[in-house]
Amino acid sequence: MRIFKKIEDFLSALDTAEITPERQEILQVFIEHMVSQIASEEAVRLNFICTHNSRRSHFAQIWAQTIAAWLELPKIECYSGGTEATAVYQSVISSLQHSGFEIAELGNGENPIFSIRYGENQLPIIAFSKEFDHPFNPKNFAAIMTCADADENCPFIPSASIRLKMTFEDPKISDGSSEEARHYQERSNQIATEMLYVFQQVKARLYEN
Repeated sequence: MRIFKKIEDFLSALDTAEITPERQEILQVFIEHMVSQIASEEAVRLNFICTHNSRRSHFAQIWAQTIAAWLELPKIECYSGGTEATAVYQSVISSLQHSGFEIAELGNGENPIFSIRYGENQLPIIAFSKEFDHPFNPKNFAAIMTCADADENCPFIPSASIRLKMTFEDPKISDGSSEEARHYQERSNQIATEMLYVFQQVKARLYEN
């Protein structure tokens, strides 16, 4: 499936060989879940969850949806949420724009709404901060915990059919520093690399026969 060339070039330059065996073991649980769901011809609904739904969970949602479309994997729907709503942090938007996404602000205020496009003929991803059980998100999803804080402080997610752990370091530690843009791009790159690895493995498993 065609995505914007700048995003395609970015993804093509990623090196999944950089992922350590220890990290691959964590990602394998995610891979097995998706293979099972797709093989059963069920929709795969992934809800990436962190505390504020402001940084890592949005990176994960957006890269996962984009890569699934690029690799033409069927029935994968990606969402994100938090244990509380805040706002998508501006450096997340800037990092995604740097990688080739076309982003428009649909509504401003304390919690802006963004339209994020990854291809000419694709529906945009609508991004804003929300709780994981917000009506915008579906029920019966796989909860992918992208931060340790949410994983520890949200022991029960009623609408989740399965709960998986895929945590990342918070780029927030660099907010307001001269390293902020670099740290956000590094985190975006890491999440994109791991999502690429996951979905490549899923595709290989589905079509190995």
